[in-house]
Amino acid sequence: MELGIHFANFTLPGGPAALGPVLSDTARAAEDAGCTTFTLMDHYFQMEEFAARTEPMLEGYTSLGFLAGRTEQIKLGLLVTGVTYRHPGLLAKIVTTLDVVSGGRAQLGIGAAWYEAEHLGYGVPFPPLSERFERLEETLQICHQMWSDDDGPYEGTYYQLAQTICSPRPVSSPRPRILVGGSGERKTLRLVARYADACNLFATDLDEVAHKLEVLDRHCADAERDPAEIERTILAMADPMGDVDGFLASMEQYAALGIDLVEVMPLVEDPVAWVTQMGQQVVPRLADL
Repeated sequence: MELGIHFANFTLPGGPAALGPVLSDTARAAEDAGCTTFTLMDHYFQMEEFAARTEPMLEGYTSLGFLAGRTEQIKLGLLVTGVTYRHPGLLAKIVTTLDVVSGGRAQLGIGAAWYEAEHLGYGVPFPPLSERFERLEETLQICHQMWSDDDGPYEGTYYQLAQTICSPRPVSSPRPRILVGGSGERKTLRLVARYADACNLFATDLDEVAHKLEVLDRHCADAERDPAEIERTILAMADPMGDVDGFLASMEQYAALGIDLVEVMPLVEDPVAWVTQMGQQVVPRLADL
């Protein structure tokens, strides 16, 4: 099993001036530790599950572009972009740019969006959930088309593009990797089966994750797609450093389900030291699972 770092806490010592150096140093520490993925959130406000919405939050793709110049190997993405945040043509162009400047390390993580307060705060439209899922499917179709040889028009219910030109082309072949986040059985996992290279589930309950993966397999069968083509990832909600042996025992069970990668969050004041410890105490043992 591989380890990814999900950087979600920007309330750090030193204030705004320290955020760039700490973010950069943490990403480099993750790369040096043997982690394969480094992700950020895609929000305007901090999530209230972590802290007050007024706490610091950096814009995701600007931050990833910065990290592309500070790292060399680690995969970079957002976990995950809300479909409402950017027009799909612009989103595909942004991810392509990240892929080019990073040397083919970009990942498009995307979901249906949920944080209504930040939409209201910035005046961004927040359609009903059913419409957001329809927009998500059209966005996935647009990204696939823009990363193909078809630069013609796209005509959807919500989006109409006269030309889907994407130049330069992504460095990744055949295109940047796509992850659809979420665990909804009827819509989200169906979109994973049809359009994505990876899924991401919350690792809150082993039996629940096992059930979601069974649902995904059924959607893959309906789409006539080999389930083995889809990387299965989870986001761990607990601090692994609080009980390393317990965390690894739990991950062994998830690995047995076919989970390929677990992302963990350094919700501490010194994320560089935390990630370095993960590299020493967790990554080698996790790789053996």
